[in-house]
Amino acid sequence: MSDSTSSPAAVAAPLRDLLAESAGVVRAVLAGRSMTDAIGQVPAPLRAGTQALSFHTMRRLGEARAARRILVPRTPPEPLAEALLLVSLALLLPGPTGAAAIEHAPQAPFYVPPGITQAIAPETAGTPAAGAPAYAPYTVVDQAVEAAGRLPRVAPLKGLVNGALRSFLRDRDTLLPQLSRQIEARWNHPQWWVDKLRSAYPDAWESILAAANVPAPMTLRVNCRRATREQVLAAFLAAGVDGQPAGAAGIVLAQPRPVQRLPGFEDGWWSVQDAGAQLAAPLLGVKDGMRVLDACAAPGGKTAHLLELADIDLLALDADAGRLRRVGDNLRRLGLDTPRVSLRAGDAANPDDWWDGQPFDAVLADVPCTASGIVRRHPDIRWLRRPDDVPRTVKLQTRIVDALWRTVAPGGRLLYVTCSVFPEEGERQAAAFAARHADARRLEAPGQLLPVAAGATETAQHDGFFYALFAKAT
Repeated sequence: MSDSTSSPAAVAAPLRDLLAESAGVVRAVLAGRSMTDAIGQVPAPLRAGTQALSFHTMRRLGEARAARRILVPRTPPEPLAEALLLVSLALLLPGPTGAAAIEHAPQAPFYVPPGITQAIAPETAGTPAAGAPAYAPYTVVDQAVEAAGRLPRVAPLKGLVNGALRSFLRDRDTLLPQLSRQIEARWNHPQWWVDKLRSAYPDAWESILAAANVPAPMTLRVNCRRATREQVLAAFLAAGVDGQPAGAAGIVLAQPRPVQRLPGFEDGWWSVQDAGAQLAAPLLGVKDGMRVLDACAAPGGKTAHLLELADIDLLALDADAGRLRRVGDNLRRLGLDTPRVSLRAGDAANPDDWWDGQPFDAVLADVPCTASGIVRRHPDIRWLRRPDDVPRTVKLQTRIVDALWRTVAPGGRLLYVTCSVFPEEGERQAAAFAARHADARRLEAPGQLLPVAAGATETAQHDGFFYALFAKAT
């Protein structure tokens, strides 16, 4: 789940309830659980507001943790109390985010993240002028203390929560400048992540980190077998939805909307897919009659795009049978579940378990990676990953692409894709693959796509991806 795709409709709820639920989500992430999974356990009426507040907290976690350590030097004995403090501090921090916001903190207004205000009940939300806080800072503190009292394991620590947050408000002008001197607080990323990007991209690392803290736009890909982009845009305009063309078949929405509320969803007119991901299927150059493998298919966006572009015989493979069912669901909605499409659960690194020995004309290898290029959509990723995850994923990627190369027909193509910005998973991996396989000829492809802070150009409207295309000698 991301904060720019489908979410339950916001239902007015007391801020204390959103703080309590968000604390549970943040605690789960700090324990190593995916935020998507944790938000899925939140009661439906509170999910929209909890999602917005949890995403915001992940984008401000470096600052919030640094502030907590100053205010409460010893880690609270109850992890849920720690999480409630982090969520509350993230909401009280000036913003929106990033080093510039920290440096100008004393003059900056309190920041209210998108998606929160419409989900807060009138008794805890104000009616401010444009650009002003939706509720007073002391209201946030009061609601946080109420949330603590409603959480049995946190209730004994209500005094700690109250004291820490009131100290933040009292001392914030002297406390906030201290944060800018701490790497994780300044950039809201783990220090090892910052160091890696600074080494790899000495001229771009700051913009990459800044982009990661800006919510991504909601981008769609039009299904050319069901509708034209002009038809979809016209339907959106009639429904009061502002969208602009992007790329060959994309539409970027001015504001994210629940997918079920957009015209054409049930009719299969479009899919949600980042503009960078929309490059994959065209790069592979599929044509009618080809035999094609999508080797790591779930959730199926690139699978569907391949089927939209040509009449092919396609095998969609994924190691997770549950996620593979989602691929089938997506294909049915888009009208692409034909007899020429097969879905199979299997490990891409072990073709002997699923391959019939007939070579493929084209193979899409969108391999598992650290997902370091999509943190603006999934801000918990930066806090879930560890430095040793990078070499571990590199080893897995190597096993997969070497195994898949066996399945490529002479003259066929393999497209290597990751949603990463770490060179080990991108250019270094592609160069090592070419060195290992004398029969692999590298073709033109975009290489590393870096996300850029939104607002300047259309190139800002995509996540971080790496693409390398190889042809097999005949």
